[in-house]
Amino acid sequence: MDLLLLNQFLKHHDTDGELIEVIDTLMIACKEIAVQLREGALAGVLGSTDNTNVQGETQKKMDVIANDVLKKVLHTNPLVRGMASEEEDDPVAANEQGRFLVTFDPLDGSSNIDINVSVGTIFSILEAPQGTKGCEESAYLQSGRKQVAAGYVLYGPSATLVLTTGAGVNFFTLAHTGDFILTRENVQVPPETKEFAINMSNQRHWEPAMQRYVDDLLLGKDGPRGKDYNMRWIASMVAEVHRVLTRGGLFTYPWDKRAPNKPGKLRLMYEGNPMSMLIEQAGGLSTTCYGDIMDVEPTEIHQRVAVALGSRQEVEALQEYHRDSADGNAAQLNR
Repeated sequence: MDLLLLNQFLKHHDTDGELIEVIDTLMIACKEIAVQLREGALAGVLGSTDNTNVQGETQKKMDVIANDVLKKVLHTNPLVRGMASEEEDDPVAANEQGRFLVTFDPLDGSSNIDINVSVGTIFSILEAPQGTKGCEESAYLQSGRKQVAAGYVLYGPSATLVLTTGAGVNFFTLAHTGDFILTRENVQVPPETKEFAINMSNQRHWEPAMQRYVDDLLLGKDGPRGKDYNMRWIASMVAEVHRVLTRGGLFTYPWDKRAPNKPGKLRLMYEGNPMSMLIEQAGGLSTTCYGDIMDVEPTEIHQRVAVALGSRQEVEALQEYHRDSADGNAAQLNR
């Protein structure tokens, strides 16, 4: 079988040439991040800094390194008007005449770096509205339906790019040659599952609807769902979503009352929207528990969102539990 390079695959499927250029630029940055991660302690990139980001989270050294690499590389592409990062307070202007905006989580799951568990870079590409500047927050406030491409690079035993340009989801593996090569085409999420991922330590803080849903999963075949479930939790969204795309399942990080005025913990622009585009393009569903994530109209670039995504039938079942609680806290905040 002939090996198909990322660039060749995109051209073969008539992807917009300028969009291909931006994706290629993103992959230059991700390859550099992959090298730094592979060196780990040898390169002195493990451990935390003394800084916190706009989210109030302590930054790992690799958070800063990955963010700087992406900014540096994207700035060289004249098609990129600006970028917004989970690690930056404000959007960063790049090239005034650029056609695209890029949003990213430079290193999702970075709390796992020091224990050598999979992490990843999540990205989303939007068209820049006419007359806007790359440093203007308003330019980025577009619903997930406006994304022209989304994906992530998972840095695990192999570095894997998972990408959609709106015509399905495909996997590419980073080869020793430095090329991303197609390894799985037209990925589909199985519609049924017996596997779910959630942080059970937060159970007492969830809405009653979510508590009832998980309680019924734990009852297994003796409960109303009629089947036994396995539970997983990696604490790295990119790794959780990759498992869902690979073999099905459900991943959820719901609203909880520890931060009652926030719709959820995960970021809409950097995590919720790009992952939702991937899941939907692979035949799954992605929801706030009350409505589609990609229909949420953002009001600020660091907006948070409740997330439940994965195998279609399981997500539909979860939503059914929440329909009786449509006046719940999360429902109000995610409208």
